Amino acid sequence: MTSSFPWLSLLLVLPLAGAVAVYFATESAARWIALATTLADLLVALPLWWLFDSQASQMQFTEHVAWITAPPIYYSLGLDGISLPLVLMTAGIMPLCVLASWNAITTSRRGFMAVLLIMETAMVGVFVALDFVLFYVFWEAMLIPMYLLIGVWGGTNRLYAAIKFFLYTLAGSVLLLVAILVLYFYGGHTFDILALSQGTYPASLQTWLFLAFFAAFAVKVPMFPFHTWLPDAHVEAPTAGSVILASILLKMGTYGFLRFSLPMLPDASRAFTPMMVTLSIIAIIYGAYMALAQVDLKKLIAYSSVSHMGFVTLGLFVLNQQGIEGAVLQMVNHGITTGGLFLCVGIIYERTHSRLIADNVGLAAPMPQYATLLVIFALSSLGLPGTNSFVGEFLVLVGTFLWSKVATALASLGIILAATYLLWMIQRVVFGVPSPHHLPKLSDLNQRELATLVPLVVLVFWIGLYPNPLVSRMHQSVTNTIATMSRAKVAPTAHPSAGGTTESLLVGSREPLTAQGPSR
Repeated sequence: MTSSFPWLSLLLVLPLAGAVAVYFATESAARWIALATTLADLLVALPLWWLFDSQASQMQFTEHVAWITAPPIYYSLGLDGISLPLVLMTAGIMPLCVLASWNAITTSRRGFMAVLLIMETAMVGVFVALDFVLFYVFWEAMLIPMYLLIGVWGGTNRLYAAIKFFLYTLAGSVLLLVAILVLYFYGGHTFDILALSQGTYPASLQTWLFLAFFAAFAVKVPMFPFHTWLPDAHVEAPTAGSVILASILLKMGTYGFLRFSLPMLPDASRAFTPMMVTLSIIAIIYGAYMALAQVDLKKLIAYSSVSHMGFVTLGLFVLNQQGIEGAVLQMVNHGITTGGLFLCVGIIYERTHSRLIADNVGLAAPMPQYATLLVIFALSSLGLPGTNSFVGEFLVLVGTFLWSKVATALASLGIILAATYLLWMIQRVVFGVPSPHHLPKLSDLNQRELATLVPLVVLVFWIGLYPNPLVSRMHQSVTNTIATMSRAKVAPTAHPSAGGTTESLLVGSREPLTAQGPSR
C-alpha cells in the first residue's frame, strides 16, 4: 500500500536536518532545536497510528526507489503492525531524552544533541527498511552514535563500557552481513526482505543462517550469556543514553528475530526452539536474581532488563499467536517502563550525585511527586494488573503454557523475583529513613521533569487498561508471520548424526503453528 505522501522518508530526514541545524547553532540554542526537531518527528509519526489499516495484510506507507543497479539495492521502506508500535515508541522517547538532558549535559551540548538526532534516524530506519542492505546500513549506523554517547558523555569508566559495547555488537554484525550475502545468492539475487521471507531454503543452510542471525540479534537483546556488556553500558551512559539503550536498542535484537529468523528460517527456528526457550528462562531467572544483589540503581534496572527481555524472546519462540503478540507488546511495555525508571534515576542523580540506593532513601517526604511516579513505574515493571507489563507478560505466559507447562512455571519465577527486588528497592528508596544531610538539598519535580515522566505514566495505564488498539494493529502482521512459517517447508533431508529426517526431528510439533489468536 504505497502512500502518496512520503511519511517514512520524512521521519528519517527530519532528525538529520535537525542535526545539521544543531551543528550551526549556539550551545544554548542546540537543545531547543533538538527538542523542536524530535517533537516535529513525533507529530509526523502520530498520524500513522490512525492512517494504519489494521485489516491489511501487506506493508503500508511503502516507498520503493532504485538505489544501486548492480547488485539491485533499493531505498525501500514500509510499515506493518509489528514495526508501527516500535516506530511510534522511538519517536515518542526521543523528545523525553532531550528533556532529560536539558541540564544534565553541560559539555559539548551541540555535539550531544546532534548525536541524539542522528541516532533517531538510524533507529527508525532499522524498523522501516525493507531492503536488507538498507537495513544493515541503519543497523551499523547506530553503533557510532551510541559509542559516542557512552564514550564522550558517560561516567568514569565510560571508555571501557563504550569499547565493550562496540566490540560485542560489531562482532555479531559481521556474521549478520555474511548471512545477508548468503541469502542474496540463495534467494534469487535479491535483497528484498519480503521476497526473501517467502523463499525456501535447505534445512542445513537454515541452521547456519539461524546461528549467524542469532549471533547478531542475541547480543543486541542481550540474551544470556551475551549480556555482560549491558550493565557496564547502562551504568556509564548518560541518562538519555540509558533510556535509548533500554527502550529502543534492545528491541532491535528481538525485532530481528521476528522479522528475519522466524519467517525466513522456519525449520531452523523450530529446531532451535528448545535452546531459545532455555536461554530465555535462564535470562529471566538469572537477571532477576542478579538484580536482587545490586546496590546501584542503574545496575538493578539493567539486570531487570535482562530478565524482562527474556520474556520477549520466550514469547517469540513458543511460535504461537498469543506468545508472539505478547512479545511484541512486551517490547513496547519494556521501553515505556524501563525508560521511565532510568529517567527517574537520572532525576535523582542530578540532586544527590549518587546512584547508590544507600544515598537515596526516604524520598517520599521531600519528593512526594517523584516517589509516586517511581512507584508506578516499579509496579508496572513487576507486572501489576492494570499496568502495561501485566498484559504483555500474561500473553507470553499463555503462549508458553500452550508450548510447555514446565517452561511456564519456571518463567513465572521471574515475576516473583521481580516483585522481590523492585519492592525491596521501593521500600528503601521511597519509605526508608533518609540521611539528614540529604533532606535540605532535595526538591520535588519541576515542570520539565513532570513533562518527561507523565506521558510515560499515561501509557502505562492506557495499555494496561485498554490494550486492544495496540494488539489489534499487530494481529494481522503476526498472523502473516505464522502463516509464512507454516507454508515455508523444505524437503526432508537426512540428519548427519541419525538415520531420521530433519522433518521428524523438528521441535514444536506438539503444538502446531496456529494463526488463531485469542477471541476479541
